[in-house]
Amino acid sequence: MEKIFGAVMGSPLFDGIAIGDFERMFGCVSAKTASYKKGDIILLSGESISFVGIILAGGVIIITEDMDGRMTILNELVTPDTFGEVFACAGVSRSPVTIEASKDSEVLFLDYKRVVTSCSSACSFHTKLVMNMLKLIADKNLMLSRKIEILSKRTTREKLLCFFDAQRGSGKKFTIPFNREELAQYLCVDRSAMSKELGKMRDEGLIKFKKNAFEIS
Repeated sequence: MEKIFGAVMGSPLFDGIAIGDFERMFGCVSAKTASYKKGDIILLSGESISFVGIILAGGVIIITEDMDGRMTILNELVTPDTFGEVFACAGVSRSPVTIEASKDSEVLFLDYKRVVTSCSSACSFHTKLVMNMLKLIADKNLMLSRKIEILSKRTTREKLLCFFDAQRGSGKKFTIPFNREELAQYLCVDRSAMSKELGKMRDEGLIKFKKNAFEIS
């Protein structure tokens, strides 16, 4: 239990919750863990969703697929990120996305309804959990707004610069969570065209990069 608590203590969902409450919470919200190999499907588009997933180890990618079978990566998540809470909160009965393990992973699952509904024991941590959940969903909505802003840019360069600006925060050096194929899918651009644009930006002195490490000049 201490190992699980140590893995998720950085999650905003458990902000302000002590390890003693965390242990009692497990039974109260029907918590369970599951392990996945890289490439395993955790949730398939169209399946029912009523849980919150918290990544204990590894990482996942969130994918959408259009009518022609083209995949777009919406996001990549790592420890201790959460997924599923927005759809569960909205009452979406069928998942509009596929969630896939991007590496060998372990996930903690919580029953969403039991998280946001006070139990018969009137556990003191339930109010804190609900407040944390609301903030978490609000933060996810802000991230979605940022993604929409990035995709609204007209050119590949504009999309890249907007994405880099979101990733770097107040510093010049940053690491992105995607490889080149995943980045192209996230930005909804052609990979070859994106790679050429990155090369041009580097030659013009706008950026420096090595694999996933970037620096804005």
